[in-house]
Amino acid sequence: MTESAITRPELWIVIAALALGSFLLRFAFLGFVGDRPLPAWLLRHLRYTAVAVLPALIAPMVLWPAATGGTFDLPRGLAAFVALATGLIWRNVLVAIFSGAATLYLGLYLLG
Repeated sequence: MTESAITRPELWIVIAALALGSFLLRFAFLGFVGDRPLPAWLLRHLRYTAVAVLPALIAPMVLWPAATGGTFDLPRGLAAFVALATGLIWRNVLVAIFSGAATLYLGLYLLG
């Protein structure tokens, strides 16, 4: 059996604390304000949550991809640019995803 950096009781304490924190975050919206209408200013800001989160998830994978050891490479940069451009032009998520994927595979095939 291998030694680990965290003991079994500590692991379960961390898991329980994360579960409780996750529950409380969800309950704050659903339990406390779930039956009341939210103010217009808050709804306006919540509408942009996905727009802010998705680039934050994707940008590190384009700029510092794990597949290349954290160095930028042209096929992934081109794929991100094509996906962004097609998404802006056609306003269609599926077109952006498939065009970016096709560009990535074609770029990896041609440029290595």
